[in-house]
Amino acid sequence: MPKVYNWQIGREMEYPYEGVRPQKQFAMIMDTNKCIACQTCTVACKTTWTSGRGQEAMFWNNVETKPYGYYPLGWDVKILDKLGVQDISGPVYQGKTLFESAPAGERILGYLPDDLDYAHPNIGEDDSTGLMEQGAFLQVPHMQWMYYLPRICNHCTYAACLGSCPRQSIYKRPEDGIVLLDQQRCRGYRECVRGCPYKKTHFNPMTRVSEKCIGCYPAVENNRQTQCTITCIGKIRTQGFIAPPDKAREDNPIDYIVHVAKVAKPLYPQFGLEPNVYYIPPVHVPPQYLYQMFGWGVEKAIENYRKAPEDKKLLGALLLFGATPEIIHHYKVEGRYTIGYDEKDGELVRVPLKEPIYLRVVYDDKYQTHRSNIT
Repeated sequence: MPKVYNWQIGREMEYPYEGVRPQKQFAMIMDTNKCIACQTCTVACKTTWTSGRGQEAMFWNNVETKPYGYYPLGWDVKILDKLGVQDISGPVYQGKTLFESAPAGERILGYLPDDLDYAHPNIGEDDSTGLMEQGAFLQVPHMQWMYYLPRICNHCTYAACLGSCPRQSIYKRPEDGIVLLDQQRCRGYRECVRGCPYKKTHFNPMTRVSEKCIGCYPAVENNRQTQCTITCIGKIRTQGFIAPPDKAREDNPIDYIVHVAKVAKPLYPQFGLEPNVYYIPPVHVPPQYLYQMFGWGVEKAIENYRKAPEDKKLLGALLLFGATPEIIHHYKVEGRYTIGYDEKDGELVRVPLKEPIYLRVVYDDKYQTHRSNIT
């Protein structure tokens, strides 16, 4: 196999094709500390893209409760078990990726889920792990914990679905890095479903071909963020474009959060796909669990996230989450505001770094009414 450089694992690795990066790379950041699993993103995606025949159990966007939630059933524990224990203790990954662990005659280590594995999208919802003894009181880190993990296709730089397909029906758009599937070329072999460790390529039993998240590319082409991003009521997401570390721009909010502040981490970087959806790790979860899920440097990411009020540029980037439906290409912090701009330097949104507080008198003499609840 050819060798490609994966900056998330700090080394070269094997991949079925030569490494060619797109002109721009679609990316998203999600703050797991703010997600309340309201499923608004799931419903928005479902009603927009997967409401047809054969798509009843298909969720391009889903929100699962960790550590016991999975869609499809056991997707991550199954592939982690196949991959085995790996060394993720430093910036250079010493273990094997899924491509490097492929059995003889195959391109990638993977598995094909059963049809019934997709029948439980809400399994484990709100189930906590840990013990709470009688008389216990609230403390941090919590004795019991869980958190919500929203997931879409990661539009990976070295996509497993693309590398697995014998028909070359999956391709990465050079203009924005979105990974798409040509259904006219697809013959329904399901090698993409087998190969994707995140199980975000789906097989439609009615059309007999595969389908996947399209990154809402019609919106992205018109400088709008994805449906799951703009409908999120918790404002946990931002979507834009990311550069490799050596080309990162500090005025790009996604570059700043990922490369400069190092607050957001990829999901299971040890798989070797260089996914382009990043997560701000939950601050209340034991580090041992987060190491496995988000890789090396997760404790530093949490530490930097907690210090956001001291870093105005980081705070400004975080406050732009959900502030506009348009894609923010660059931003700046000016005085009391963080300002987001489009690709042509037009101002999109202006958000105060600190919400103003207005004090009212209890009784308004002018209108002869109380301004507070007096019952």
